[in-house]
Amino acid sequence: MAGTSQVAPDLARVEEIVAARGGRLGASIHLLAATGSTNDDAKTGAREGAAHGSVWIAETQSKGRGRQGRTWVSPPGENLLFSVLLRLSCSPARVPPISLVCGLAVREAVAKALGDGDRVLVKWPNDVVVRDRTGAGYRKVAGILVESALAGAKVEHVIVGIGVNVHTRDFPAELEAIATSLAREGAGAPDRAELLADILGALDRDVEQVAHRGLALVHARLSAHDALFGRPVESDDGSVAGTACGIDPEGRLMVRRADGVIARVASGEMRLRIG
Repeated sequence: MAGTSQVAPDLARVEEIVAARGGRLGASIHLLAATGSTNDDAKTGAREGAAHGSVWIAETQSKGRGRQGRTWVSPPGENLLFSVLLRLSCSPARVPPISLVCGLAVREAVAKALGDGDRVLVKWPNDVVVRDRTGAGYRKVAGILVESALAGAKVEHVIVGIGVNVHTRDFPAELEAIATSLAREGAGAPDRAELLADILGALDRDVEQVAHRGLALVHARLSAHDALFGRPVESDDGSVAGTACGIDPEGRLMVRRADGVIARVASGEMRLRIG
């Protein structure tokens, strides 16, 4: 663990706060002032035998990444950047549902911090967004990157990297219209240790059930907070376009095409279609 002088006060007591919740996730916490990538740290930990539920947190990371190799930029001390190691012996087909249940856990914690559950949504496949007050659009408040390792035909472990925009108020010009933070949305001065504990608690409650039984346990919650439902969408490569009509029990996005046929999208990026 980094010296507490190297981290902001709201993370200095993170081990104590998480331990007080009594969950299985976060029993071992590695708190770093700076690192390349917490997901890479978790991968190293997994190879060295780190336990299920081990967590790596950094005040800043120089090689943080999102899906498709995108860079996750975060100024030191402003946001919550962490990875959790999940040792789940499950089918590779369960990895997309695991990503979605992680999104639900983050959504629940962010909604609690904002005191507004209606505006915080899960955007398939791996983002958490806050709907603007007009209801016309949304901005990203958190991103999730799930990476898995196989042992034979089973998933040996899953590493979940999560970044939540907490204190940031000023974003680069290219992100200004599409990103937000808890502070921007009126959460005041959120405590990142409490936010982490809330995320881990929600994830601990649901993730093993989803890994072994699928999305049935959480499907109603997921459907109630689906950011894309009823929206015109298009895949980045243009191969799928239509109206999003839900997420199926396997974690695939359902899109009703213009001809009425429902396409089921297992992976990729979907954007709102304008015009």
